[in-house]
Amino acid sequence: MQPGTYTLLVALDAADTVRFGAAGDRDLDAGYYAYTGSAFGAGGLSRVDRHRELAGGERDVRHWHVDYLLCHPETRLVDAYTAENEDRECEIARRLTDALSPVPGLGASDCDCDTHLASAEDREEIVIVLDGLY
Repeated sequence: MQPGTYTLLVALDAADTVRFGAAGDRDLDAGYYAYTGSAFGAGGLSRVDRHRELAGGERDVRHWHVDYLLCHPETRLVDAYTAENEDRECEIARRLTDALSPVPGLGASDCDCDTHLASAEDREEIVIVLDGLY
């Protein structure tokens, strides 16, 4: 599969505290969350399939911050946006967090961004931003 950048759209049906491994707990509101990552290693964008399997309960090994959100019992993976052969992870994450509500300290341990996770109460609010980016 091709390498690229992806954003996962995740619904959290009820407000809850989510433990993000070593990054600690975050109190999250019910709503929608957009997590942006990149997949330029072996397997490329098949990483998105791995995230889908985690969200579906078919896997339980957590490697990235978003894995903790995907495995939380009150979440569901709604959609995945991908850009093949494009290294736009930080650009997309910054545009999402500028337009929406950032959740600090997640998914950005290997770059200068504050976070790669943004949230909104309404799905449409995130989809409008994502449609302009992908």
